[in-house]
Amino acid sequence: MFSSSKLKSIDFYRKIPRDLTEASLSGAGISIIAALWMVFLFGMELNNYLSVSTMTSVVVDRSRDGEYLRIDFNLSFPALSCEFASVDVSDVLGTHRFNLTKTVRKFPINSHLQRIGQEVHPGPVPNINSHGDAQVEEDIPYEQLGEGAVDINQNTFDLYALRFPVLVVNFHAPWCTWSNRLKPSWERAAQILAERYNPESDGRILLAKVDCTQNQALCRKHHIQGYPSIRIFRRGHDLREEHGHHDHESYYGERDTDSLVAFMTGLVPPPVVDGRYAIEDKSGGTDPTNSTIKRPAPRSGGCRIEGFVKVKKVPGELMISAHSGSHSFDAAKMNMTHHVGLFSFGNKHSRRSMKGVNHLFPELDSDVDRLTGEFFVSDHDNITHDHYLQVVKTEVISLRRRKDSEALDRYDYTAHSNQLQSTSVPVVKFHYELSPMQVLVRETRRSFSHFITNLCAIIGGVFTVAGIVDAMFHNAIRMVKKMELGKQF
Repeated sequence: MFSSSKLKSIDFYRKIPRDLTEASLSGAGISIIAALWMVFLFGMELNNYLSVSTMTSVVVDRSRDGEYLRIDFNLSFPALSCEFASVDVSDVLGTHRFNLTKTVRKFPINSHLQRIGQEVHPGPVPNINSHGDAQVEEDIPYEQLGEGAVDINQNTFDLYALRFPVLVVNFHAPWCTWSNRLKPSWERAAQILAERYNPESDGRILLAKVDCTQNQALCRKHHIQGYPSIRIFRRGHDLREEHGHHDHESYYGERDTDSLVAFMTGLVPPPVVDGRYAIEDKSGGTDPTNSTIKRPAPRSGGCRIEGFVKVKKVPGELMISAHSGSHSFDAAKMNMTHHVGLFSFGNKHSRRSMKGVNHLFPELDSDVDRLTGEFFVSDHDNITHDHYLQVVKTEVISLRRRKDSEALDRYDYTAHSNQLQSTSVPVVKFHYELSPMQVLVRETRRSFSHFITNLCAIIGGVFTVAGIVDAMFHNAIRMVKKMELGKQF
């Protein structure tokens, strides 16, 4: 057992008897200042310990969000009808997907980009197998076809629409291949229906045609952008207008004579007997007016396309165009002016999660969607717009999220846009390319041992420096006193 005297011999802090020490006013002032300085530095160190810092690095992209990347968009086209607007996706691996509809929605808009109606039918334009009567096309020259359909124009259109309960109009263009293939069967169907429902004595239905190259204003009024377009007008509600909007239907069914006659027969209203509609039996098969071949016609010449698509993480492009396998488009009259309401990459996170991250990292709360809010105007028709996007991923690992798998990711991109004119139908293309590197932002916090070490350094350092200052100040006062005593003697 060690005695108390031996234990005292290893004391690092040997005490000076209080009687041998002397307190001074200057020492008291320096001690107060040192104590206050210690408290201030302690508070700064504590705040630094409780706060978090970020460490940024650039690493190879080893994303945990899978093989596919989500692209969200909201695009408004004031001069592209929803009837034929198509969203297509392709990439360098050879993947091509046309007319996506499952995650894409289309709404009619006016020239001021305001929505004016319900969602347009989400399905694509039905595929047409029969574009006309092949035998008739071979046997009868185009110039010798009978004129079964009534040729109407801008001056006579409203007169016929008011006169006949059902008016079915073929809006066509002489240069269009599909219009020329439809003409023989359209004329024959018009003749057959005229024999069944005489326009003079019966007058319940009439088949007509409009040459859009000669009646451009009339075709624009009814938002005709693809040829041929078959529209169904019903007297009593088709002619109701609200700021130029028309409420009628489009036909997308087969174009041979038998199919046209069967469909048109299904449209014929029952005859009027003694001021009342008689009951007419039209049984004998499926309803030719079902929604697969008949849909509401576009209410405007503009369209808002919104939704999302998932693409592989390789260079590719998202394209908006007028697309149909059975219609022709006049490239010289197509205008692809568009407004980008939203175009972003990556999965969507909750507002709460993003608010917390943006609070911690305000530099990330910038405008990462470079195209959002931009308006791209075609100087004239037949202009294709190309947008080239370089995409970089930023991944944020926060201490508030326990698992690295819950790390938040955001995609930033640079955008360069260009316009070019070509002879083909104009489109809008978003070319995207992802960087193989990603920016990793990790939130870090100082360890408790580091905090204690710095705290001890603060206390010891301030105490030592204060002691040095006090000694220097005390010695200076003694020297001054000695000099004053020497002068007295």
